[in-house]
Amino acid sequence: MANRFILNETSYHGAGAINSIADEAKARGFQKAFVCSDPDLIKFGVTKKVLDVLEGAGLPYEVYSNIKANPTIENVQTGVTALKESGADYIIAIGGGSSMDTAKAIGIITTNPEFSDVKSLEGVAPTKNPATPIFAVPTTAGTAAEVTINYVITDPERNCKMVCVDPHDIPVAAFVDPDMMATMPPSLTASTGMDALTHAIEGYITAGAWELSDMFHIKAIEIIAKNLRAAVKGDAKGMEGMALGQYVAGMGFSNAGLGIVHSMAHPLGAVYDTPHGIANAIILPTVMEYNAESTGEKYREIARAMGVKGVDDMTQEEYRKAAIDAVKQLSTDVGIPTDLKNIVKAEDIPFLAQSAYDDACRPGNPRETSVEDITKLYESLI
Repeated sequence: MANRFILNETSYHGAGAINSIADEAKARGFQKAFVCSDPDLIKFGVTKKVLDVLEGAGLPYEVYSNIKANPTIENVQTGVTALKESGADYIIAIGGGSSMDTAKAIGIITTNPEFSDVKSLEGVAPTKNPATPIFAVPTTAGTAAEVTINYVITDPERNCKMVCVDPHDIPVAAFVDPDMMATMPPSLTASTGMDALTHAIEGYITAGAWELSDMFHIKAIEIIAKNLRAAVKGDAKGMEGMALGQYVAGMGFSNAGLGIVHSMAHPLGAVYDTPHGIANAIILPTVMEYNAESTGEKYREIARAMGVKGVDDMTQEEYRKAAIDAVKQLSTDVGIPTDLKNIVKAEDIPFLAQSAYDDACRPGNPRETSVEDITKLYESLI
C-alpha cells in the first residue's frame, strides 16, 4: 500500500511573509479576494494588516466575519452565499482554526454544490473538485490548519464537532508570519502551543505514522519544546519558533492522522465550548500514559526531543515516564490546568465518551480502545 503525502503548493515563512500575498495573487491571476476573518481579529486590527497589503497593491476584496470560535454549520452556509454574491475568485483565511476551517468548508461547497448540506462533508467526503483557492494566514501558533487537509465544523443540533477530511480543501498557499501572531495573549499562546505539541506527539505515535511523517513530528516536538515557554513570555524569537514548529507538526499529522486525545477534546468543544488547545493539553499526558504500552521505543525519541538528557541509558519504563513528565512540566510551566474538574460534568461523561469513540480521530489511536476505556479516562480527569 502506498503512503500519500499532501502539502501546500507554496508557503512563505518569517516576519513580513504577508507582504507576498499580493504578488502570489497576481501571479495566479486572481481578481478579487473573499476575506474570512473572525470579528475579534477585525476589531483589534489584525485583519487590517492583510487588507493593507491588498489595498496597497490595488487588489479588491470583500470581508466575511460571521465566524464563531467553534464555527457552526450556519457560519458555513451564510459564507457560501456571501462568497457567491461577492464575485470573488479566491479566499484569504485570516485567523486560527475557526477562520480557516470555515473557509475550507465554504470553498469546498462552492465548487462541489452537491455537498451543500454541510453535514454531508463529515468524515472523508468524496468531493470531486478542488475548493475555491485559499490563501491561509494563521494568527495563532497551533492549529496548522493552513497546511492540513482537515477541518472541524460544529453541528449544534447533535451537539458534536464534525471532523472533515478532504485533500481538496488544503490551502494553495500559506503565509506563516509571526508578526500576525504578536497580539496573542499569553494564555492563547500557551493553549495553541500545546495544541501544536499534541499534534506532533499524536501524529508521531498514531497508527498511520511512517518514516516521512515521523521526521516532521520529531522536529516539531523539538522546536515547540525549545520555544513555547519563551513565546508565552512574549519573546519574539520564541514566537517565530512556534510559528514554524506548529506548521511542521501540521505537515506531519495531516498526512498521518491523530488519536483519542483529539477525539476526547472535540466533544468538550461542542458541549462546553472549551478552547481546543486547552482540552488537548489537559488530556494529552493521561492518554500518553494509556497508550505507552503500544508505542514501542517512540517515547524515548519524544523524551529526547523534549530535551530530556540521558535517555539512551534509561529503561523503557523510565524513558516513557520521562516523556510524559516532560510534557506535564511544559504544560504546567505555561499555565495549563491539570484536570477537567472545572469543565466536565460527571453526568455528561456517557455522552462525551460515546462521542469521542465515534470521532474520526479515534481509529488512528495506537492502542485499541472502547467506550468503556474512554469513559475511565474522562473520569480520571475530574
